[in-house]
Parts: sequence; C-alpha cells; structure tokens
Amino acid sequence: MLLSRKVPNDQQAILGVLVEVQALATRLTWTVDLTTAEAALLLAVLWGHRQQVRYLAGQAVHQAAVGYRGEAKTDAKDARIIADQSRMRRDLPELQPGQDLIVELRILTSRRADLVADRTRAINRLRQQLTAICPALEHAAVLAGQRGWVVLVAHYQRPGDLRSLGVAPLAALLAGHGIRNADRIAQAAVAAASTQTVDLPGQDVAAGVAGELAREVLELEARITQTDHALQARFHRHPLAEVIWSMPGFGFRLGAELLAAIGQVELIGSADRLAAYAGLSPVTNDSGKRTGRLRTPVRYHRALRRVMYLAALTAIRCSPQDRAYYQRKRAEGKRHVQAVICLARRRTNVLWALLGDHRTWEPQPPLNHQAA
Repeated sequence: MLLSRKVPNDQQAILGVLVEVQALATRLTWTVDLTTAEAALLLAVLWGHRQQVRYLAGQAVHQAAVGYRGEAKTDAKDARIIADQSRMRRDLPELQPGQDLIVELRILTSRRADLVADRTRAINRLRQQLTAICPALEHAAVLAGQRGWVVLVAHYQRPGDLRSLGVAPLAALLAGHGIRNADRIAQAAVAAASTQTVDLPGQDVAAGVAGELAREVLELEARITQTDHALQARFHRHPLAEVIWSMPGFGFRLGAELLAAIGQVELIGSADRLAAYAGLSPVTNDSGKRTGRLRTPVRYHRALRRVMYLAALTAIRCSPQDRAYYQRKRAEGKRHVQAVICLARRRTNVLWALLGDHRTWEPQPPLNHQAA
C-alpha cells in the first residue's frame, strides 16, 4: 500500500491527491462504491482529468469484508477492500460521465418524497387540531384524499361558523375553488357541525392553527404538482423512458424512481443481479443439518424494491397476464404479499429483457422470444 489517508470532499484536496497519486503510477484506475451525491464532486474531478473510474457495488464490499480481520466497519477498511477488489477483479463495470439526467431524477424523486412526507405530517397535525375543535367534523373530513375538505378547513373550522354559513354559501365557496363535489362536502360539514353546540377549551387558538395547517397542506400539494411536472418532463427525456412506460404498472413517477435507483443500467449486468439489488431474490439460510431454507436478504436497495412491488401491485389491476400469474400464486397457498413479490420477481426478468433490447412491452412476446 503506497498511500492511505482521509481526504475531505473538497475540489482542491481531491486535485492534490490526484497529482500525488499520478506521481506514484503512470497508469491509474479509480474504483468507487458510490455514485450518489456524496461522490459527485470526486467523479466530476476524475472525469474532468480523463481518469478511468470503475464501480464496485456496496453489497460486494460487504461480502468481501468477511475475509478481512476484525468485525468493525471503518472507512479505512472499506477503502482497502475496494482497492484490493479493484486490483484482483477484471469484471468491474466502468462508470461513464454524462449522467446529468439521472442526477436530476434522483434529486426530484427525493424532493417529492420529502414533500409527500411533509404533507402527511401536516395532515396528521390538522386532524389533531380539528379534534380539539369538533370531533364530529374531524371524523367526517377526508383530508388525505379530497382537496375540497382541506379548502373548507382553510376557511372555516368552528362548528358555529359552519352552521351559520349554511350549505349553499359553503358549496358556492368550494365550487369557486374548483371543487367538483362541493355540495356533498358542504352538506357533510354542516351536518357534522350541527351535532355540537358547545365550545371546547382553546377552540379559537386551535381554529387558527387548523386554518394555517390546511393552507400549508394546499401549498405542499401545489409544490408536489410542480415537482411532478418537472419529474415527468425529465423522465420522458431518458432514452429508456418509452420502454419502461410501456410496461404495465409503470407511470412516470415509478419509472423515474426506477431510473434514479438503477442509474447506469450497464452497472447491473443481468436480470438476476437486478432482482438481487431489489431484494426480490431470497438467499439461502442453511446451517448444519438444516438445509433448503430461504430468507429475505438483509442488504438491498429498499427504494428499488418499493418501485418493483408497487408496479407489480398496479399491474395486477391493469394487466390480465400479471393478474393470472398473481392468482396462480395465491392458489398455490401464498399470501398476498408473497404472491406480489413473486410477480415482481417475474416482471424483473421481463423488464431487463426489454431494457436490453430497447423494445417496448407487448401483451404477447415476439415469436423469436417465444421460441427462445
């Protein structure tokens, strides 16, 4: 080992190491186990100086660590493992520059997940405040699925105000905000408010907080919609977008999350590796005389597993072929979740074949694929 030390994630520090390493060897190959934002500066500097960069998956680093002394996981130990694996292995894929679109998809999908989580938290707090004002109104309100209820609470929270206003003016207010089922929501709100004539302690403060939270939910929904527009536009710019979009169960959101999780498709290598990366391939759990047992893997990409699971769940409703496979697995005695995971694993093979051939999905595969 000629050089081993910690380097800050700073351009000048990375350039200093690059110059120092170039003085030690004429031919260099750099290997990384990350391609996400943490390694973006390092990769940009290396590619800017025409360096060859290869990729070693984090799971491979974890598996190789078994052959090294000590159980502790440190950055220095991981760096040594990566260096040794890079020196011994010739099958590591090379990273290529020009992945700006993938980076943008990762940023937008992560941002959308944050906004959705913020909206969920705001709705939960809003329910708590409505309970402190009028429990019947909180019970009647459908805050997570219907925008009309959130608009209503943004304007009126107290049961007395709702009773005084009446159904017709309240429905007119909601209709002015583009709510389709304004009459039904207005009737349900006034009916709930009519069941309570007493004021609860702290009602005025709770009403103010509830109105603020409802407006926050509306603002978050607008930002989620704006993010979706940006996400959809970038997804359809990807050369594999049409292939992914054609497969039942995939829309632009799940398709964008799929591309963000996979990154450079060439890094995966095969359908089996893609399934293992998504945690859809069980691993053996043998010990002594106990053989033939399988378990769910511990290390896998949870976001990718979520994408494949949700896509399979949607495909059951919209694809007769996928629904028939799911029902067959259920008839074999598998539980719902197990049957969906089996379907997701099967669809992984189909998806990989489509990605490799740059071919859109068809209900019946071409004759040459059927013969194979």
